[in-house]
Order: sequence, then C-alpha cells, then structure tokens
Amino acid sequence: MDNAIDPGQNDGVTSLPATLNPRHPDQGQDENPKDSAAPVSNNSQPSKSNDPIAPKLSATAIALIMAPLSLSVLLSSLDFTIVTPAVPAIVSSFHSVSGLVWIGGAFILANTATTPVWGSVADIWGRKPIILIAVAVFLAGILLCALAPTIDVLIAGRALQGAGASGMGTMVNVVINDTFSLRERGLYLAITSIVWAIGSAVGPVIGGVLTTRLNWRWCFWVNLPIGAVVFVVLLFFLDIPTPNTPVLDGLKAIDWAGGLLIVGSALMVLLGLEFGDVTLPWSSATVVCLIMFGLVVVGLFIVNELKFAVNPVIPLRLLTNRSSVAAYSVFACNFYVLIGLSYYLPLYSQSALGSDALTSGIHLVPLIVSTSLSAACTGAFIQQTGVYLPVMYVAQVLLTLGVGLFLNLEFGNSLTKLIVFEIITGIGIGMNMEPPLLAALAPAKVLDTAAIVATMGFLRALATAIAVVVGGVIFQNRMNAANQGLADQIGPQLAGNFTGGQATASVELISLLPVDQQDVVRRVYFESLRAVWIMYIAVAGLSLVSNLFVRAHHLSSETRTALLGVDRARAKQDGAVQHQNIESSGGSDGPIELVRRRLRGVGSHE
Repeated sequence: MDNAIDPGQNDGVTSLPATLNPRHPDQGQDENPKDSAAPVSNNSQPSKSNDPIAPKLSATAIALIMAPLSLSVLLSSLDFTIVTPAVPAIVSSFHSVSGLVWIGGAFILANTATTPVWGSVADIWGRKPIILIAVAVFLAGILLCALAPTIDVLIAGRALQGAGASGMGTMVNVVINDTFSLRERGLYLAITSIVWAIGSAVGPVIGGVLTTRLNWRWCFWVNLPIGAVVFVVLLFFLDIPTPNTPVLDGLKAIDWAGGLLIVGSALMVLLGLEFGDVTLPWSSATVVCLIMFGLVVVGLFIVNELKFAVNPVIPLRLLTNRSSVAAYSVFACNFYVLIGLSYYLPLYSQSALGSDALTSGIHLVPLIVSTSLSAACTGAFIQQTGVYLPVMYVAQVLLTLGVGLFLNLEFGNSLTKLIVFEIITGIGIGMNMEPPLLAALAPAKVLDTAAIVATMGFLRALATAIAVVVGGVIFQNRMNAANQGLADQIGPQLAGNFTGGQATASVELISLLPVDQQDVVRRVYFESLRAVWIMYIAVAGLSLVSNLFVRAHHLSSETRTALLGVDRARAKQDGAVQHQNIESSGGSDGPIELVRRRLRGVGSHE
C-alpha cells in the first residue's frame, strides 16, 4: 500500500527565510503510519495541520512574481528554437559537419545533466539568487556563441546555454510551487506553458528571418538585450524571501558527491546515446563503455544518496511512494511523446507530404497550440474544483487515441487527418502536463518541493533526449532495411543518399528527383516513420498503465511555509517538519514579517 501522508501538510509553499527550531512544540507534525496509510480522495477534507497558513497574495504581488518568471520562460524557449533554422548556415560557416549534431546535442546534454543540481542549491541559498545565477550563465553562453571564432567555442557556448536554461526552468517551477497552493499552482504553471509555446512557435520564424536577412550570429545577439531585461526584472521585481545563508556554510551543505555522480552518469549515458549509430556504431567500445559506466555511476549515486548524503540532490525517499513513482512515469512518458512528435512530424511533413521547411513548421502548430490551450484550461479547472485524477484518465485516453490514429495516416495527401490527429494528441498531452506534478507533490513533504520539481525536470530532459535518439534508431534501421529495395528502383547511387545515416539530412534532395522516383522515396520515408509512430504508441500505452497507479489526494487552497537554508539538513536528521518558526527581535513586525506582509498586500494579516 502507498505510504500517503496527511494531505493537510502538502499544501502550497511560501519560502520564508527564518531560524528553524527543530524542537519547537508547534512544529511537530504527526506522521503516524496508521494515518498515513489511508487513501485520500479528491473530495476528502484536509486534516488539521500545525503548519502556519499564509494569507493569499494580492494581485500586485502575483503580477510581480509571474511577470519576471514568464519572461524567463520566454527567453529560454525562444533561444531553444530560434537557432534551429540557423543550424545549416552555422555548419556551413565553420565547415563542420559534426556541428550538425552537437549544436543541439551540447544544449540537451548540459540541460539534462545539471537539472537535479539546481533544485538542491536553491534549497540552500534560496530561489532568487539561483535563478539570477542561471540567467547569468545563460547570457554568458549566448555571448560566447555570438562571438564564437570556431565551432568548438560555439558548442561550449551552447552547453552553457543548456545549463543556464535548466536552472531557469527549474527555478520558475520551484518558485510557482513555493508561492501558490496545490490547488492554485496548476493555473500558474499552465500560464508558463503558454508562454513557452509562444516562444517555441515564434523562435523558428525569427531565426529564419535573421539568418536569411542578416547573419546566423544575430540569432544569438538578439537574445542578449532580452536576457539583460529579464535579469534586471528578476533582480528588482521578483520579490520573494531569501535565506541569509553564509557562503561557507552553504558550500558545506551541498551534496558535492551526489551532484558530481548524477551529472557524470547523465553525461556518460547521453553521450553514448548521442554517439550511437551517428558517429560510432552501437557495438563500438566507446559507446558500450559510456553507457555501461554511466549505469555503474548511477549505482554509486544511489549508494551515496542512501548512505552518505546529508542534503541529497535527489532524496530517494521520493521513490518509495508508488503513486508518486507512477506520476513520475506519466510525466516522463507525456514529454517523451510530445518531444518525439515535435521532432519527427516536421520530417514526416517534408518527406511524405513534400512540404518545405517553413510549411513543415506550420504543420506542427496544431500540436503546440492544442497542447498549450488544453494545459491552460486544465489548470483553471483544477483551481476551481481541486480535482486532477479524472483529468489524468481522460488525458491518457486522448493521448493514446491521438497517437494511435497516426497509423491511420495514408500515403499522399493526408494533411487534414494529420491536423485532426495532432489536435487530439495535443489536448491529451496538455491536460496531463501539470496533474502528474501535483500528484507527486500531494503526498510529499513540503521540505521536498524543490527536489520533486528538479527530479521532474530531470526526467523531462532525459525523456527529451531519449525520445529523439530512440526514434532516430528505429527510423534509421527501417531506412537501412528498405535501402536495397530502393536501390533496385532508383539505382544504388541515388539510394545511397537515403540510407539510415543520411536520410534526415537528405530529405530536401527528394524534390530534385523525377516525379515517379519521388513517390518511391517518399513512400519509404512514410513506412519508416510509421514504425516510429508505433514506438510512441507503446510509450503512450505505458503512460496509460502507469496512470492506473496514481492516487487522488486533497488539493488544499491554503499556502504554507517551507524550510530553506542550511537548517534543512538538521530538520531531516531531527525529524522536524518542513516549516520554520518565524522569530525576530522586533516582534511581529520584524523585517521578515514586513516582507511577508508586503508580498501579500497592505492590510493582510496572519
């Protein structure tokens, strides 16, 4: 049976930097196993909690928090996609074919590997300093790319951008989860999802215009002033409390071993996947050793987190609740399908439908728009009702149905079907963007909010990388298998351009062939991508099965405090709960209390 705990303790978090008194009588929280074993329905009433309840934020305070966070999301999403149309020009400029893989690969690798670390350090020094550092790292990467004299320098800049984007994304989600109650946060997370979709949609258009009219370097230069504005807005307008953690104490509290092990293992596994069948065969010693050693380091990471880490990067107790683990699986599968389709649908459009690059991007709009709108509507629904589990069930049915319908696509003009199937799939994906996070947070301690958000982000980034790689392996294998038959129809010389390793890069060559040969090649692409759709259907099915193990929990509309700073480790060791005893020499109107009151509007009271 799941080890669910009292739903009253799992409400939204307001991070208040203060001194923790682990032995304070008002801070204890009953974690009686008998009580914790009882399931909680969406309609159940929250049990009484000793956590201090914070007043609601004023509209002004919400705006001052959400505006800079939304700008951060816009910057990150814009930069991620604005470079896409510039990649061929960049590769041509540096005369480096390998850059085609690593311009995007370096970003994804750094983004994935560093995600768990950001949540850990944010618990020690607070959210605002860490998001500012993340933006600074991101801007440094942009500047390095814009000035890059060689492809190697540009790849290093992309890695910095990936690390910075990881920190920005993680901190945005953590701050929202800190600031709003479980019942409210779905709506505000959905707002950032809409901003992300807007940035992702306009990025390729801006990148294409800048690359065509000016130079590929402007794809980076244009983001520098935007990033500077984001940094200034965050610095002066993101008004959230921050613990006064001494630098030395904070450095001592970091789980250095855990951070190095998780980053190292992620890099080795992802590098192995990146190299596999692209630059090296899967059977090569380099690929095998990278993946195997990466898995060994994962084992060392688990041992470190269990036995030695005082303030672990990923607390393994998060994996002891069956419902939460199922929610992690649903979340990862959801993004696996989304990213996979986002990557391979443009290829389908260009190869099977004969569209150009710009039109193939437009064909992806139904998926992005339906995903964003359904995420926003779902967030509003959960805020009003406090119900999320039925939403997840409906989402899973739509997701599995939508992806399954891709097998119904016919060779030739199937654009109408493609749009309808994208909309169905997008609605299913959007409806399940935020509920899995709420399902994972609901039975957990407030102390673990940042760790859960960072873990979810890590799984999302990992799913992003694996979805593209596995899809690529299936597609390339199918293209290779069909190449001999293709050679018999169009000749071995032409067919050599459409082997597995060349197929993606050679899609534009199809239009140069005679019309009768074009149909032959397009059908091979069509059938090869059909195998990719089957793989994504299987993942959607896995998500559907995982969803059956997710339990319903009460989503309270009350906001509670969270523990930040180096006292977190002492709280874990002493079994103290996850909120702080606010004390100040100036009485109830001390500096921390004044910050708290100002954040919630004039006239708010405890």
